[in-house]
Amino acid sequence: MTEKLNDELALAAGFPAATYEEWRKLVDEVLKRGDFDSKLIARTYDRLRIEPLYRRNPDARPIIGRAPGAGWAIMQRVDHPQSETANSQALHDLANGATGLALEFAGSSGAHGYGLAAEQETIARALEQIDLESGIAIDVDPGPQAKKPAEAIAALLEGRGGAPSASIIRFGLDPIGTAALAGGAEHDWDRLERELAATITKLKKQGFEGPFAAADARVVHNAGGSEAQEIAYALAVATAYLRALAAKGIAIEIARGMLYFRISADADQFLTICKLRALRKLWARIEEACGLNPRPAFIAAETAWRMMTRRDPYVNILRTTIAVAAAGLGGANAVTVLPFTMALGLPDAFARRLARNTQLVLLEEANLARVGDPAAGSGAVEDLTEQLCRAGWSQFQELEKAGGAFAALERGKIQGNVAAVKAQRQAALAFRQEALIGTTEYADLAELPVAITEVSQPTSCIAHKKVQFEPLASFRLAEPFEELRDASDQVRSRSGARPKVFLANIGSIAEFGTRATFAANFFAAGGIEAVANDGFSHREELIAAYKRSGTGLACLCSSDQVYAREALPTIEALRAAGASVWIAGRPGRLEPALQRAGVSGFIFAGCDVIAALRAAHSLVTA
Repeated sequence: MTEKLNDELALAAGFPAATYEEWRKLVDEVLKRGDFDSKLIARTYDRLRIEPLYRRNPDARPIIGRAPGAGWAIMQRVDHPQSETANSQALHDLANGATGLALEFAGSSGAHGYGLAAEQETIARALEQIDLESGIAIDVDPGPQAKKPAEAIAALLEGRGGAPSASIIRFGLDPIGTAALAGGAEHDWDRLERELAATITKLKKQGFEGPFAAADARVVHNAGGSEAQEIAYALAVATAYLRALAAKGIAIEIARGMLYFRISADADQFLTICKLRALRKLWARIEEACGLNPRPAFIAAETAWRMMTRRDPYVNILRTTIAVAAAGLGGANAVTVLPFTMALGLPDAFARRLARNTQLVLLEEANLARVGDPAAGSGAVEDLTEQLCRAGWSQFQELEKAGGAFAALERGKIQGNVAAVKAQRQAALAFRQEALIGTTEYADLAELPVAITEVSQPTSCIAHKKVQFEPLASFRLAEPFEELRDASDQVRSRSGARPKVFLANIGSIAEFGTRATFAANFFAAGGIEAVANDGFSHREELIAAYKRSGTGLACLCSSDQVYAREALPTIEALRAAGASVWIAGRPGRLEPALQRAGVSGFIFAGCDVIAALRAAHSLVTA
């Protein structure tokens, strides 16, 4: 075997090494002049350039984050509004592999409609029999009543006679993030920063090590923001908290250890890896500007809310698995996985177990934490990290010029920038430039329901807002398609059948097959069931089949050549039978004649899917 391998290596050594320049010359010979950028270069929502091919970066050095070989903390959500159930779930998770608990309080960025009440009795019951000095990490997402959870946890530990310094508690104080989500705050920033510094000082004096304040960029990600926007926001918030602590007289060297970051990890694995790496590099730059020797920032990652879907929710398992892998490879210190049914309601035991075991498998079986910064030196990762650093730093400077994170929220600068990217994301899904498998593509109209925990949602809000502005409201990318599917379900519940579209397949299977498959998948994304067939040799048979279908919508499917011969008389016959006729494919030169013949719509790759499906619903559900 060794001799054979040596022979193969010697054979390969006989060929000259391929170079990028040689590859590029071959590509340019195939492409027309100027087509390289338009056909082979991708762009992120920050307009960052993604090349088709990269060379290794031999000079790159690993970014120091989580210690090499050390696994990240496996965080499990504690979000059930009933504290006894929350406690039972937490104890089960800790006994089965979780190494930390993420306490979600009602109204927080990560609660998504559920969460604990910020009351001392509730918190005490939720943490009953959980030894806070045993090395279990506790990450608090406190929501609007931020001081209450901190004070309750401190009182609980004191009542148990425990040593705060022996606990691992991240208190998650984040008044800017709370205000961004709620669209305002009870007080202006001067008072908020004083209260933040006072709360942290008190906790520090009680013996807690922290960190205490979270620069939580999930609020930007959940609202549709870009990677550079997340980074810029996180840096601006962390800088604001650093200034607040310094104003209280806390030394910068100590103050920086009181802060940590929260970030969203999504299914775009390389952007997620690069985002975490870029955030570390830029925070180190801020530390240097403060005269400090950089220390690795603590980054807690959570799988992204906006990528979760209610339809075909099992695909969420794949999305979160990719996100966890990316967060771990990017150097996250702690990771929380949203259970795959989270968009439908409060997850049951099965969904919680899968969320926990996703991390266990990647850590214990895939060994993803064995190498520190394994992506270091990759040409693609290093280049994208550097681009994100430039873009994130530039946007951070803009926020600083606006007066800092809170002032930028008051002026609507952050909201406006995020809204612009959100609109681009929604358009990309509507025009199928991006996909959510199981929702926008390959929808399963026969999917079975999944189990969730039925429980009433708590209410939590800021009672009075002295300062008000546009909120960074959370959303999910799948929502417009889910609304159409919900409308379909309502029709089925009333009539016993879904809205239908008749596929008017003409010609041979070779001629109509591709567009018929496209049309069936297209309409299924909106909950409209296709009445399929093997085509018709005579127009009379087609019309008879259409009348039996019981639908008012027909979609003509075939090749352009068949359309040129058969479309107009077929449309005329279908319309005479009472059909609203659509056509699968771009109309091209036939469009004027087809429209005169009464065609209601065209569906094709690159059309506005949501607009088309809404129009179709108005016809089939009227």
